[in-house]
Amino acid sequence: MVNRKIIRFERWRLVRAFALLTFTAGIAAASLGTTTAWANPCTAVDVVVARGTGEPGWLGAAVGDPLYGTLRQALPVDSTAYSVNYPANLGVPTSVSDGTRDMTAHLEHQAAMCPDQRFILVGYSQGAIVVHGVLGTGNVASMGGIHTLPGWIEPRVAAVLLFGDPNRLAGWGVPGAYGWRTGNYCTAGDPVCGAGLDWGAHSNYGWAMWPAAGFAASRV
Repeated sequence: MVNRKIIRFERWRLVRAFALLTFTAGIAAASLGTTTAWANPCTAVDVVVARGTGEPGWLGAAVGDPLYGTLRQALPVDSTAYSVNYPANLGVPTSVSDGTRDMTAHLEHQAAMCPDQRFILVGYSQGAIVVHGVLGTGNVASMGGIHTLPGWIEPRVAAVLLFGDPNRLAGWGVPGAYGWRTGNYCTAGDPVCGAGLDWGAHSNYGWAMWPAAGFAASRV
């Protein structure tokens, strides 16, 4: 009898603890949802990043994530970041086209919703080609299905940051209107942007984070 009472008490205590834990988690989740829902979508700067081929991470582990962490320290104003939603897969024929569609749609949406917001466009490797397409670089814009930025948004682009850019090797730069706002970074030995022989160099861009962030901050 005593044992049954102890077992019932232990069960009741476990149920009560579980209920309390669930309730607490519910409050935390609700609180997090409220914070997210009320986050300001119209920060002074929106950093829009197209990651490299197969690159893991939110904005991209090799470039986007560390760059945004550096930009948050370097920029004199508040910012948000957006990861371009596209395959980033060379095996998908529409990968670059999909990237330009999503990046352009995001920029158009933000520009209409936030009249004072400015943009920093970032592209790494295949993502750099996506940025070229959005800006209207000739050899990319001539590909099928490329979505280019409407002219009315051009003045809102504060800076363009390109890393491991295949177009650099091909001799293509961004259109003239964006030239002074563009920083293009290529690690020595990178075969994708500089005709080097060291494939490891293509993922070695830690050195460029502060130079790129400083460049962007000077143009915001």
